[in-house]
Amino acid sequence: MLIELGGVRLLTDPLLRPGFAHIRRHSAPPAPEVARRLDAVLVSHLHLDHLDLRSLRRLDGSFSLLVPRGAGPFLRRKGFVQAEELAPGESREVGGVEVVATPAVHDERRWPVGGRRAEPIGFVVRAARSVYFAGDTDLFDGMDGLEPGLDVALLPVWGWGPRLGPGHLDPERAARAAQLLRPSIAVPIHWGTFFPRGRRPADRLTAPPREFAARVAQLAPHVTVRVLEPGVSLALTG
Repeated sequence: MLIELGGVRLLTDPLLRPGFAHIRRHSAPPAPEVARRLDAVLVSHLHLDHLDLRSLRRLDGSFSLLVPRGAGPFLRRKGFVQAEELAPGESREVGGVEVVATPAVHDERRWPVGGRRAEPIGFVVRAARSVYFAGDTDLFDGMDGLEPGLDVALLPVWGWGPRLGPGHLDPERAARAAQLLRPSIAVPIHWGTFFPRGRRPADRLTAPPREFAARVAQLAPHVTVRVLEPGVSLALTG
């Protein structure tokens, strides 16, 4: 997700390649301008589909790199000397925009080598508006009231495979997250982009955001759901 707020460009968990390991992209590649003129990159956890070193090396600009506590030494060894660690509750200012790390419930390890660990996080970005990027997470204590008056919640509703493991939100649980967070707008993310090579996608590439929207309408009718196809943007007005 590219977040443009207060004149600042923030890119979350960039994976710009056609694929990784046995996972392949099923949507159009990101537009080249997504990787340009960045002020900060926000990394939520160490998994290969969220912390992709090759994608980080393709990014343009002298951007800040905000990462979970424990990920800094690994990234600095890889040449990313600007990596700054954040634990839940800690924040950094980027060009007048406040970036706050939030809790997340997800696996800490970097696969396939599990020796590296870092506490997964999400992010709240605050300027004239507020945006919550959940990263990968399950529901957690403190999600209710996490950010009073939240404008936008970017909520994962699936993953890259035919089924989900622990530490994820499916459409039902993501709708429950929207109910707890009470944003003005909820945008389902983490769907429709990647899928394992050689597996039949069936409806897992397109159904989760529709299921999420239907469930939010029942649980949190005050929340507006905006389903964005990969590559499509949402402008906030008013």
